[in-house]
Amino acid sequence: MDMDSPSQPHTSIDAQGRQPSRNTVITSFKGLTDLYGNLLWYAAIAIALSACLAICLVIWGPGMDFPTAWGKPIGSKVDEWIRWLTAEASWLFDGIKNIITKVLIFIEDILLWLPWPVIILGVGLTAWKLSGRNIALFSVVSLILVGMMGRLPGGTSTLWEGSMETLSLIFVSVTISLMFGIPLGVLAARSSLANSLIRPVLDGMQTMPSFVYLVPGILFFGLGNVPAVMATVIYATPPVIRLTNLGIRQVSQDVVEAARSFGTTPFQMLTKIQIPLALPTIMAGINQTTMMALAMVVVASLVGAGGLGEAVLRALGRQEAGNSAIAGLAIVVLAIIIDRITQSVARERQRVLVGG
Repeated sequence: MDMDSPSQPHTSIDAQGRQPSRNTVITSFKGLTDLYGNLLWYAAIAIALSACLAICLVIWGPGMDFPTAWGKPIGSKVDEWIRWLTAEASWLFDGIKNIITKVLIFIEDILLWLPWPVIILGVGLTAWKLSGRNIALFSVVSLILVGMMGRLPGGTSTLWEGSMETLSLIFVSVTISLMFGIPLGVLAARSSLANSLIRPVLDGMQTMPSFVYLVPGILFFGLGNVPAVMATVIYATPPVIRLTNLGIRQVSQDVVEAARSFGTTPFQMLTKIQIPLALPTIMAGINQTTMMALAMVVVASLVGAGGLGEAVLRALGRQEAGNSAIAGLAIVVLAIIIDRITQSVARERQRVLVGG
C-alpha cells in the first residue's frame, strides 16, 4: 500500500542530475542584481543628458559658447612671468648654457679627433663582447656604410661628422637625464608621498607632444644645441624614473628584512641590496631613455640642433626624399647599435643575479 510521503521543496536539477549549490544560486542572484543596477544607472544617465540637451537647446540654441574666455589673460600673465624670469635669472640660464655648450664641443671634438677606424673597431669589439658576433658585424658594416655616404647635397658636414655630433648630443642629454632620473626614482621608491607627487608629473610629461618641450628651451636658452638638449632631457627622463622606482619596489621583502636584521643602515640597504638587485630593471630604464633621446633628434633640429636631425630636416625642406632617407637610416643604425648593447648589459646583469 502506498504511503503518502511528506511534500518536498521543489529544486531544479541540471543536465547531469545535480542540484545547484547554494553558492551558485547566490552568485546568480548577485549577477542579476548587478545587471539591473547597471541598466538603471545607464537609463538615469540617458535621462539626465536628454534633459540637459533639451534645456540648452530651448534657452541658448545649438552651438552655445562658454560664458567666459580665460585663455588670453592667463596667457598674458604667463608671458609676463616668463619675461621676468628670463631677465632676472639670465645669469643662471647663461651659466647652464655655457657649461652644456662647452661639454658638447669637448665631446664632439674628441669624437671627430679620433680616426674613424678606431671608433668603428671600438664599437665592434664592445658589441662582440656584450651582444655577440652578429651585432658586432652589423655595427661595423653599418658604421662603415654611414661613413662612406660622405657629404649630402646642401650639407655643411659629412654624414659621419653629423653622426658624431648626434652622439655627443645624446650622450650629454642621457647623462643629465640619468643624473636627475635615478635619484628621483629612488626617492619615489622609498617614499609613498613622493611617488604620489611624481607620478602625475610623469604622466603629463609622457603624454605631452614632443614639440611642446621645445618651447621652454627656446624661451630660456635661445636657439642651438642647448635648448635641444634641455627638451630631450625633459622628454627622455620619465622612463628611467619609472623603472628605477619599479625595480627597487620589486626587490624581495625577505631579502630586505634579512639585511635589516643584520643591522644594515638605510644607505647600505640602498647601495648594497636594493640598487644591485634592481639593476636589470634600471638598465631597461636607461635603454628606454636613450631610445627616447634618439627619437628627439629630428624634432630638436627645429630649434637649431645640428647632427643627423639637421640633415633630415634640410633634405625634407629641399624635397629630397633619398637624402632624407639616408640620414634617417643613419639615425636608425645608431639606435639599433645602442639599443642592442644596452639590452645586453641588462641581460648579463640579470643572468648574474639568477645564476648567483
